[in-house]
Amino acid sequence: MKKRWFILFAVLLVAALALSACGQKSTFKCDDPYGCVNIGPNDPIKLGVAVVLSGPNESLGVDEVGGVEIAVDDFTAANKDWLGKHTIQVVKEDSQCSAEGGQTAAQKLAADKSIVGVIGTACSSAGEPASKILSDAHIVMISPSNTAPSLTDPKTHAECYLRTAHNDKVQGKAVAEFAYNVLGARTMATIHDGSPYAEQLQQVACDVFTQLGGKCVAQEAINVGDTDMRPVLTKIAAAKPDVLYYPIFIQEGALITQQAKEVPGLENTVLMGSDGMISPDFIKAAGEAAEGMYLSGPAAVDDQNFNKKYEAKYGQEPPSAFHLHAYDATMMLLDAVKKVAVVDKDGTIHIPRKALCEALFATKDFKGLTGTLTCNQYGDCADPKINIYQIQNGEYVPVWPQK
Repeated sequence: MKKRWFILFAVLLVAALALSACGQKSTFKCDDPYGCVNIGPNDPIKLGVAVVLSGPNESLGVDEVGGVEIAVDDFTAANKDWLGKHTIQVVKEDSQCSAEGGQTAAQKLAADKSIVGVIGTACSSAGEPASKILSDAHIVMISPSNTAPSLTDPKTHAECYLRTAHNDKVQGKAVAEFAYNVLGARTMATIHDGSPYAEQLQQVACDVFTQLGGKCVAQEAINVGDTDMRPVLTKIAAAKPDVLYYPIFIQEGALITQQAKEVPGLENTVLMGSDGMISPDFIKAAGEAAEGMYLSGPAAVDDQNFNKKYEAKYGQEPPSAFHLHAYDATMMLLDAVKKVAVVDKDGTIHIPRKALCEALFATKDFKGLTGTLTCNQYGDCADPKINIYQIQNGEYVPVWPQK
């Protein structure tokens, strides 16, 4: 009889322990209105990356992927205890540098319910549709290089969209001030390619230049893929502007730079571009015609520690201007994930989506490689510093503001 009672007691004890273990695994209840990402104890934490990975602007995306992957390496090394058996997996999609590319990349990432958040896009034209698609799916998106003012404008901002890049309201102002105050220009002409980035940036530059006392004598447009820029340049040359400002991208920017040297009336016009053309690929494509021209872009941060990591990992220097912005975006996202995540005893991680979005917008005094970042209610998080660079002997040399 005693033996029977002992066996029964043992069975009941095992059952109780089993029930207790099951209870530990199921104690989390997702009450987040946007739902939760549930990551099994041996599954990776998946980050999406939507940047330009093909075509003439590929170097911009390659540069940013490097920033993301180095941030993942650094976060992993510093958070081994918290991560446990989890790795961080980077899922890359080519958002190209177009609305169509941004839409396709965002739809692919939004369809994967295990994606925690997205770093991207590289170009504002891709960012406009992508930000809306991902926000509708309640997936946070942080861009390292979208700069179009519309993306963080209160009227057009997507709910879970942020950026570590500057707002072109800052960059356009810097361009105008340099042209008017430093170059002594009093007339400016602009060319854009219809993209949100280029069209909005040249407009800010013209508006501020006019406020300073200058005059925008022409604002012309080309199409992406155009190769003969002479008709537009000839039209602009009739006004003989002091400055020709074309904040577009590598391929078309190189052609304008070359052909402007051939058009009568532009002999004394100073050529200016912006960060969409800050790449060795632009200097190679434009050749000698680029020598002496000016470009605006984010202030270079001489982070030798990061550069050493980049060269060790990829065998080259960072090829464009936004690798540190991508690093900061990734670190911000992973830091917020760690803050809001609920971790079960078996290692399962639950990440509430709205809480993650709110944690990112609450970012304040975040010590990044690009500066101290604080996000406002519309997703502008950058500590914006703009330099003017001059191409000298095939290198981008900062010339303003002077230190």
